[in-house]
Amino acid sequence: MTNLRRLLPSFRGLIAFEAAGRLGSFTRAGEELGMTQSAVSYSIKALEEEVGQPLFQRGHREVRLTSAGDRLHAEVTRGLYLLADGVNAVRTKPADDVVTVSVSTAFATLWIAPRLQLLRTDLADIELRLHTADRDLDIVAENIPLGIRGGRPKDWPGYACDRFDTEEIIAVASPAYLQKHGTPEKPRDLLDHHLAHLDEPYRYAATWKDWLRSAGVAGADKVRGSRANEYVAVVQMALDGDAIALGWRHLVEAFIDNGRLQKVTGHTFRTGNGYYVVWPKDRDLDDNSRAVRDWILRQRAAEQTDSGFKQLNVLQGGSGNLR
Repeated sequence: MTNLRRLLPSFRGLIAFEAAGRLGSFTRAGEELGMTQSAVSYSIKALEEEVGQPLFQRGHREVRLTSAGDRLHAEVTRGLYLLADGVNAVRTKPADDVVTVSVSTAFATLWIAPRLQLLRTDLADIELRLHTADRDLDIVAENIPLGIRGGRPKDWPGYACDRFDTEEIIAVASPAYLQKHGTPEKPRDLLDHHLAHLDEPYRYAATWKDWLRSAGVAGADKVRGSRANEYVAVVQMALDGDAIALGWRHLVEAFIDNGRLQKVTGHTFRTGNGYYVVWPKDRDLDDNSRAVRDWILRQRAAEQTDSGFKQLNVLQGGSGNLR
């Protein structure tokens, strides 16, 4: 059997790394974890020695993840959430304190995770449990109170729902990519660029072919690029400057706000679908599930104002890292 202790770095170091990457500060990471700034710095230095390369660019008052740090941070965060999910599944606690929400990995990583600190502040007595899966679960059969789904209400006859947002898809790239390869002015120009493709195996997801056709571009049957079967990996390609990606607005707008990504061309593909918070139609939501549903909808509404974006940018510390 594989000895994981020999393969994995210190768990303390991984926890410190996740917090520092998310908050963009060793000091704030220490405050959150109950550690001194020097202890956080020491733990991360040991982690860097173990992986053999720097994970942060150190500034005077902030730190930023390197390209390698960005990639590792996404994987560490996802692993820690999966671990926490497993522990929570067997932890003994009053059922009413835990609210499970069925979401995609992309929504959990790119929308929920950066807002967890704010959710904990606003709903301090409620513990959120994210249930991610490759395909949308039947939350009635799984006895899950809430889910986030993309599509149209007619697609879920057994669910009640409230609209979270409309589906809007833009093209996004990092400043580094645009500086190296030039900025496409028109949708047709994208045919000459390296594009990041999402091969979604279970859920419907618009493709570059769909996006380009919606912009009136003919000859979009063959577009070159790199492929991934998870949207988080597609966004990471764009952040790393490797490709131009399709950006679902509600998932990438924070990166646009903090300058890590830029919208390219003026075209927005509005599919006519939406994203909804859903729950079983024949079951009354308990108070805590209702509070989580209302918080998600209220938070999204707030972010569609300038004050909402400012609040989110402060929460993320301007780091723009995948969580």
